[in-house]
Amino acid sequence: MRRRARRRLSAVTAGCVAGILSVGLIGPAQPSAAAGTPGAVPCPANLTAKATCYSGQDSHGAHYTVAVPHTWNGTLVMHAHGGPDLGAESDPQRSADDLERWSVMVDQGYAWAGSAYRRGGYGTRMAASDTENLRRLFTERFGRPSTTLIHGQSWGGNVAAKTIEMYGSGAGSSYDGALLTNGVLAGGSRGYDYRVDLRVVYQYYCRNHPRPSEPSYPLWMGLREDSAMTGAGLRARLQECTGYASEPADRTSLQQRNLDDILAVTRIPERTLESHLSFATFTFRDIVGRLGLRSPFSNRHVRYSGSHDDAALNAGVERFSADPTARRDLSYDSDVTGAVSVPVLTMHAIDDPTAFVEHEAAYRESLEGAHRDRHLVQTFTQEGEHSGLSTSEYATAVSALSAWVRTGRPPTPASVAASCPAFDAGYGTGCFFRPDHRPASYASRVNPRAGATHWPAMTGAQERRWSRLENVGIAP
Repeated sequence: MRRRARRRLSAVTAGCVAGILSVGLIGPAQPSAAAGTPGAVPCPANLTAKATCYSGQDSHGAHYTVAVPHTWNGTLVMHAHGGPDLGAESDPQRSADDLERWSVMVDQGYAWAGSAYRRGGYGTRMAASDTENLRRLFTERFGRPSTTLIHGQSWGGNVAAKTIEMYGSGAGSSYDGALLTNGVLAGGSRGYDYRVDLRVVYQYYCRNHPRPSEPSYPLWMGLREDSAMTGAGLRARLQECTGYASEPADRTSLQQRNLDDILAVTRIPERTLESHLSFATFTFRDIVGRLGLRSPFSNRHVRYSGSHDDAALNAGVERFSADPTARRDLSYDSDVTGAVSVPVLTMHAIDDPTAFVEHEAAYRESLEGAHRDRHLVQTFTQEGEHSGLSTSEYATAVSALSAWVRTGRPPTPASVAASCPAFDAGYGTGCFFRPDHRPASYASRVNPRAGATHWPAMTGAQERRWSRLENVGIAP
């Protein structure tokens, strides 16, 4: 396994940091106009005595946060955050919040750097590029780490998976390994199909999004461009139709039947119904807007089942087909080819209610399709949350990945599980690994689209061919 000369950070002073991370890089590292003066900022409370933290904004507008332990082990962990957030600008608080959530990395001796990305909204390649920009900036100012890992959570798992395909191969690879946790690993062209199904099934039963009295629009848009609907407004309509926020005894019989049918057909957990519908509304509007109001989604031949009257549902639900160029552009932006060249360790909650664990089956099949599955080890935990797993498990996973990179010997799900109690002795958050778990296929959970059951969803040859087209993908 390739090794790098270790260059530790011996001392950091306010003077030397005054210009840290003040340039933005897309290609080879070059000076560019500073977008502001970065500087030291308070670390999360549990890191105050252990690290020095910095923040700033690069020339592309991406805010970032960096933490360097006083006793640095020489390894840098780049963080790719989830979402996507939908604000127009880069959120200056986002990466600081992410550092606090994953401060265990710094507590374990790793340097940490996270970008908030240059803007809100969808753009997987953009987020990968901004993450790589920050890695280059860190290296330029602090020296090359002995090892560079990338960690992605949720949509950030998609971003991190894309990052190692874009920047993690060849002799000059930027990354030595990747940790993907609760990742959206089926990519964009297929990874949101269950939300497409929710959007149309919800409207079939509820008829209030839009209402008959409101301007109509195709449901693949999520929401019309000029709509002023808010999250609170969407929740009110969901409550009106299903009574989801009420106790069962307080729902009308129609509300209960609507709720039962929607959940049974889509197989979305009740506790995350609102968040999935929000994504299928506001994030779909963002995606479609960035694709020039072309639809990347299809449900033309999907057969819905599980309701009290499947025949009526399938006869009445709105149908549409994807625009081939829109689907191509979303695929190019976010689908993985499986062509990885560095160790990849994944960790996924078996009962993740947001990014279903079957995303892992899609990712494995993608790497198998590219003949790269030797680079993949997948672990699973008996947990039921999406946004965070046990702190002890994060410490275990990053340690296992680091050892794999260092020794060239991949861990096994059993060896990862066996190493967790040592970390749990310090963190006390529990170890819930299930070494024998194997997720069912993606198609077992999400209605497959015609001709879209093979993996990877985008081959390396397609990616190379599409990359030669003008204006392909989603603009940064």
